[in-house]
Amino acid sequence: MSEAKILIVEDEQKISRVLQLELKYENYITEIADNGKLALELMKEKDWDLVLLDIMIPELSGLEVLRRIRRTDETTPILLLTARDEIHDKVSGLDLGANDYITKPFQIEELLARIRVHLRKPKEVKKVEGNQISVGDLIVDVDSHEVKRGNTLIDLTVREFDLLVCLLKNKNIVLTRDQLIEQVWGFDYYGETNVVDVYIRYLRQKIDKGFDKPYIQTVRGVGYTIKDSDR
Repeated sequence: MSEAKILIVEDEQKISRVLQLELKYENYITEIADNGKLALELMKEKDWDLVLLDIMIPELSGLEVLRRIRRTDETTPILLLTARDEIHDKVSGLDLGANDYITKPFQIEELLARIRVHLRKPKEVKKVEGNQISVGDLIVDVDSHEVKRGNTLIDLTVREFDLLVCLLKNKNIVLTRDQLIEQVWGFDYYGETNVVDVYIRYLRQKIDKGFDKPYIQTVRGVGYTIKDSDR
């Protein structure tokens, strides 16, 4: 029997009540926060095994709650609940540290399946082993998260950095979108694979635009790769 503790952050009473009843039936311990400020208070007061976080909540938005949680807690799984279907909202949430998202309306069986997956994963921060990896004048220090191209220091988000490291560690190998999703977002990611295209575009703007040689290459119909400078 599961005794995992799940915080439900949802201001629509009907939805939060249904979620609470379904989770209780699955033997989860739950509590409801109907606004962002209460959610942060409950996060400080108790240890939670997982958080279901609606984006559209009063007081503080779900994305702001997520941002503040991740300042001090990088490990608790957070699943976003959203009625929005725009890729920007999903990308923003994932980039701020959400582990997954599900778009309303959703089937409760799918949500329960995702919850089980995230609760099975050990609560630890993924770290990239090693020190520096590079191609040409692009140098990445995986310990300090510092990225330089020549003498230019480049500021990347956590997800952009992880994607760049993945591409560099597989230099000259073409990776499909599914492979990048698995290695960067995790095998249990359920979202659209076009999130990869969005982040590739972000990376290109930062590490290729304005420089003589672009490193990130698109292999049409297959995926993406970083080509070595001497190839």
